[in-house]
Amino acid sequence: MSCWGQKTTIYTIGDSTMADKIKPNENPETGWCQVLPSFFDLNTIIIDNRAVNGRSTKSFIKEKRWDSVYNSLKPGDYVFIQFGHNDAKVADSTRYTNPHTTYRHNLIRFVTEARAKGAIPILFSSIARRNFNEQGVLIGTHGEYPLEVRLVAQEYQVPFIDLEYFSEQLEQSYGVEKSKELHLFFKAGEHPYYPEGKSDDTHLSRKGATEIATIAVRELKKLNLRLNAFYKK
Repeated sequence: MSCWGQKTTIYTIGDSTMADKIKPNENPETGWCQVLPSFFDLNTIIIDNRAVNGRSTKSFIKEKRWDSVYNSLKPGDYVFIQFGHNDAKVADSTRYTNPHTTYRHNLIRFVTEARAKGAIPILFSSIARRNFNEQGVLIGTHGEYPLEVRLVAQEYQVPFIDLEYFSEQLEQSYGVEKSKELHLFFKAGEHPYYPEGKSDDTHLSRKGATEIATIAVRELKKLNLRLNAFYKK
């Protein structure tokens, strides 16, 4: 419980790799925060997933989505922050941010404003894409964005989970072909949600989302936060 006697809330802010999906019983795409409730005792904590498909730090702020979270925060709440995929969209002025300027400062804003409300921010680097070259080597696609998350976490002493690193390990452990199970790969007619088929190296299947959430929770527990009191026994 928070100091106000209300349930602690975990707010999750980010993009499609975290977000709840429309028609989850039909849509195989799954955000890793969508399965996060299965790891927590929901009698003692609330998980409020505010991540939305396609958002960058810039569009999340511009659409007043951060204001909505900020206005709801109370002492003892947590904010899980993971952006980067869409901040890198250089052809889209509504979403693109320079990693070393606007992206960095937006992350700092989330951290400092959450703390101003007595909440605890936790930074996550973006999950890796399934991007193997012809030699079977996994190649990173996020450029300087994960570095800036690390630097902000270090400078502002924010709990940090390097999901890029851990998801790279996950992709590599599955290998070039089997790692497709972590994402959305369907032949035409194989799944009713994708009648024409689907090949998507970025977004997660239910299996992929569960794997990432399992890693996130494992690493969160290592941080020895008060959050440890809220996991399922």
